[in-house]
Amino acid sequence: MNTSYRQFFLASAVLLSLSPSQGVMAADKVTTAIDDARQESQIWTSYALNPYLRGNDLKVTVQNGKAVLTGKVDEKVNKELATEIAKGVSGITDVDNQIVVEANYLPHYGGDSYGDKIDDASISAAIRSKLQWNKDVDSVGTEVSTKSGRVTLTGSADTQASKDIANRLAMNTRGVTSVTNNLKIRSSPMTSEEKASLKATEESHNISDSWITTKVKSSFMYSSNITGSDIDVSTNNGIVTLTGKVNSGVERSLAIEIAQNIRGVKSVQSKALLF
Repeated sequence: MNTSYRQFFLASAVLLSLSPSQGVMAADKVTTAIDDARQESQIWTSYALNPYLRGNDLKVTVQNGKAVLTGKVDEKVNKELATEIAKGVSGITDVDNQIVVEANYLPHYGGDSYGDKIDDASISAAIRSKLQWNKDVDSVGTEVSTKSGRVTLTGSADTQASKDIANRLAMNTRGVTSVTNNLKIRSSPMTSEEKASLKATEESHNISDSWITTKVKSSFMYSSNITGSDIDVSTNNGIVTLTGKVNSGVERSLAIEIAQNIRGVKSVQSKALLF
């Protein structure tokens, strides 16, 4: 029998053998222990995902809602950040920050941490989505892999232009530091099945204004050169309207270009997009 199941049945048997008052107290202890474990996990995961803390060997223990933090960081501001993150976890009532600040301490950013892997997976997913949404790129047969922000594209493209656009979409994605484009130009056209799949996808998307709006907004969010939160997007019969403010004419032009390249977009109205 699995160890966790044996422990569960044992705990259940103990609870059943106790008096009502003793049973309530024991149940409360179990609930508290579960809460402590959940809070420990939540704090540690937040540290693992945070770009300023993930390289530090930080440890977290929680007992009765009190979090004790230990380990080393190279700057005081990172110690303070660790405290604020722990305080923000539901159920944490007190934080004892015993983290030591050492100016000569070197955090380890080897690219193999949990947070780094999550970042790389997110980058790959964003690029795959952008390739799929773009009307000028055939995403069939394109593979995307990311390691420490370095993206590699493999597979095939219909034309050199499609290959170049895929490269640009990848390079303009948040978190990407470099792109190795190993896409090969197809020596023969797509099969009828591949063409049918792309056509069916595009036709289904053409009739959905909400789909277009969502993909334009997501493309802005993924782009490293656009402050997408300041741009409002609406779509009516495939016509996209952009309103809001951008930081420069270059950013405005890029936002218009990104919107125009989304599958199903007929035209882009941008008179209300100012800088």
